[in-house]
Amino acid sequence: MSTSNPTPDDSPARELSDKDESVDASLLDGASLDDDAIGDVDLSDPVIDDDTSTQPGGVLPGFVSMQVQRARRFFMNLNPDPHAPLSVVCGGVEAVSPDYFISREDFPYFGIELVVEGEGEVTINGETYPVSAGSVFLYGPGIPHQIKTDKKNVLRKYFIDFVGSEVTQLLAPTDLNDRVPIRIAATHELSGLMEMIIRESVNDSSNTRAISETLLRLLFLKIEQLHHSDGGDRSKAYETYQRIRGHIEANCLSVNTIEEIARQCEVTPVYLSRLFNRFSECGAYQYLLRLKMNHAAGLLLNEAMLVRDVAERLGFADPFQFSRAFKRVYGVPPKQLINARK
Repeated sequence: MSTSNPTPDDSPARELSDKDESVDASLLDGASLDDDAIGDVDLSDPVIDDDTSTQPGGVLPGFVSMQVQRARRFFMNLNPDPHAPLSVVCGGVEAVSPDYFISREDFPYFGIELVVEGEGEVTINGETYPVSAGSVFLYGPGIPHQIKTDKKNVLRKYFIDFVGSEVTQLLAPTDLNDRVPIRIAATHELSGLMEMIIRESVNDSSNTRAISETLLRLLFLKIEQLHHSDGGDRSKAYETYQRIRGHIEANCLSVNTIEEIARQCEVTPVYLSRLFNRFSECGAYQYLLRLKMNHAAGLLLNEAMLVRDVAERLGFADPFQFSRAFKRVYGVPPKQLINARK
C-alpha cells in the first residue's frame, strides 16, 4: 500500500470511521484493472483526481502516501478486533508517482501487494528484491520494509491490508511468510479477486465484512494454487508431492509403511515426510491410513465382510490392530459402524 510511517499523531485510528462513506461509485461501477480504470495516467500531474479514499470531511488516513498519480481505495475497519480470526482493514489499487518511495520500520496491519504494471524494488528485512508485473509480497507488524518504483516505468499495484489471529496459519501455504516476493503468472485472477473486495467495500449491507473476509481467504488459496503451478523450486517440490500422493492413492492396499512408499517413489522417507508437512493437512502415514480405512469401510458396509477378513486383506497383523487403526480414523470401532447400519 502507498503509505508513510505512522506517527502517534497520525495513527490509523485517528478521525476514521469503520467504512468510507464518500466513495464516488462511478469509479467502481463496471471498472476493473483490465478496463484500465486507472490506466493512461498523466505522470506530470500528481493529483489523485479519482481517489475514493477520503474519509467523511475529506480526511485521508495519516498513513496513506500522496506519492500516487491516481487511486481507488477503501477503508472498511481501521480499528479491527485483534482477537478476530480475520478482518479486512483497507485496500485499493494505485498508480504511483515517479518519486514513489516508502520506508517503514513497522506497520500496524499485514499487507499483501500485487504488482500489475511497472517495475521497482522491495526491501524486506534488509534484503532487496526486484518486483514487476506478477510480483506478490507481504509486509506487516515488525517487518521493516521499503518500496520504490522505477521512475520511467512506474508501479501500478493492488493492496489489501488485514489482521487476525489466523493470519500466519492462512498465509503459510503461500510462502509469503518467508518475507520473499513470489511471482504469479495469472495476475488477472488475483486482481479480479481484489477488485471484488474493493467493490464489496461500497455495499452497505450487514454481511459486507463477512463477504470481504471470505474473498480474502479465497485470495490466499488462489495465491497458493497459482504459485504452485507457476514453476520454480516450490513448484517442483509440489509436483513431487502430487506424484507421491497419487502413488499412495493407487497403491494404498499394497503398501503398509512410509519406507515402502519412499523407496517406490525414489525419495528418502525424511523428504517424503517434509513434503506432506509442507503441502498437506496430515502426515503421509495418516493419509495412507485414511485411504485404507475408507476402503475398509466399503468392504464392511457394502460387501458385509467380517472384521477379521478385512484386516487380513489390508495387511494388518490381527483384527485388534485393524480395529485400533479404524477407530483412530473414524472415532468408532468397525463393529459399531456395522451395527449402526443395521
